[in-house]
Amino acid sequence: MNSLRNEEWDKSIGTTSQNVKKQEQKPASPRKIYRPSAKKAAILSLLFMGLGQLYNRQILKGLSFAALELYLLVFWTVPFQWGMWGLTTLGETPQGRDGFAIVQGDHSIFLMIEGILFLISFLLLLWFYYFNVRDAYKVALKRQRGIKSNDAKEMFKNIWDNGFPYLLLTPSVLFTAFLTILPLLFGVLIAFTNYSAPNHLAPKSLVDWVGLDTFVQLFQMKTWSTTFYGVFSWTIVWAILSTVTTFFLGLAFAIILNQKGIRFKRFWRSMFILPWAIPQFISILIMRNIFNGEFGPINRYLIDLGIINQAIPWLSDPFLAKVTLIVVNMWFGFPFWMVLMSGVLTSIDKELYEAAEVDGAGGSQKFWKITMPLIMFATAPLAIMSFAGNFNNFNIIYLMTEGGPVNIDYSYAGSTDILISWIYKLTLDNSQFAVASCVSILIFMVISIFSIWNFRRTRAFKEEDMMS
Repeated sequence: MNSLRNEEWDKSIGTTSQNVKKQEQKPASPRKIYRPSAKKAAILSLLFMGLGQLYNRQILKGLSFAALELYLLVFWTVPFQWGMWGLTTLGETPQGRDGFAIVQGDHSIFLMIEGILFLISFLLLLWFYYFNVRDAYKVALKRQRGIKSNDAKEMFKNIWDNGFPYLLLTPSVLFTAFLTILPLLFGVLIAFTNYSAPNHLAPKSLVDWVGLDTFVQLFQMKTWSTTFYGVFSWTIVWAILSTVTTFFLGLAFAIILNQKGIRFKRFWRSMFILPWAIPQFISILIMRNIFNGEFGPINRYLIDLGIINQAIPWLSDPFLAKVTLIVVNMWFGFPFWMVLMSGVLTSIDKELYEAAEVDGAGGSQKFWKITMPLIMFATAPLAIMSFAGNFNNFNIIYLMTEGGPVNIDYSYAGSTDILISWIYKLTLDNSQFAVASCVSILIFMVISIFSIWNFRRTRAFKEEDMMS
């Protein structure tokens, strides 16, 4: 009996060991990993948003992209076509009359604005479309490498963790696109139309695209070119003189106030900062009355003292009006530079001057070799910005002289008008919008080229480039 049991036990063990060996020899069925083609996923998303994501088995993301494009195709195709038609044609039906009733036609300016709006929206959509293709391509590429793609929950968590700054920046991008870029594009495109009085003002008349004709007229037609060259040359002279005079006057006051023998320095600085602290609008109107040729106190005091016999035409003579503007601007502008220069002067190491004295340097040598280079190094970028600001200094020109006195050779401009005040008169007073837009483009080109060229030559910016 025992021998039979042992034989049965051996047989069962042998059978079991054979089964184990068979199981070990039988290969395990591999788990299938889905490996989509990155190129195919990108092409599918390019054909229609969301197809690449669906191909990558990202169902929720793919359906969301597809639903967005379907919505845009159904509801925004016709308005987009209308907007592009309006932008390219600026309308075809002018305003008319049916008896005493006015029949409204196409408003060219509204059509242009609507077209620009749809154009910016289309460009933003193209950027989003690119993001859709790029996303499909990258996800497929990861799955080819065996990296699992995020599901819906992980996707939203990743957006919240890593994309939170971009979510905050998105409203700024939209506001910039529609509140900054749209007006800029509108202002530039007006220069390539004939939008001006009296024959091409919407909605009474249609506005047409004329290409570069307005620019050609501005440079070649005598009625416009004489005014443009005259106003432009005075604008350059005004910007240079108003910047240089305030800069060096502020420097002179700062050097005087930083002398060792000067007492009550805080008092003097407080007094000299008042012209800059008081609202400029009020100060300019006061200065306008002070320099008035008929009842201004300056002329009255000079006549009473017997210095002059008749009133000086401070604001009615073209040359004297320009000199007066520069003098008044010096009064308003030097306090800023005085405070800035004072800060720079106090930061200069005194040991530099002591070493220069040991080497036998005089006062003028110390100023030109030590003080001036350090001041220019610290203030040159601000001086360039001040030039750009004075180039467009509308307040003092318009409030002081209103661009006058009259110049019979100019069109819609006076003897002291600069480009920005001329644009104001062209648009609000005379409805010459096309010419005004051309002038504004030229202002932008001059200021940007000058500023970029000077900034790149400034030592302060060269030092930053070397450090970076």
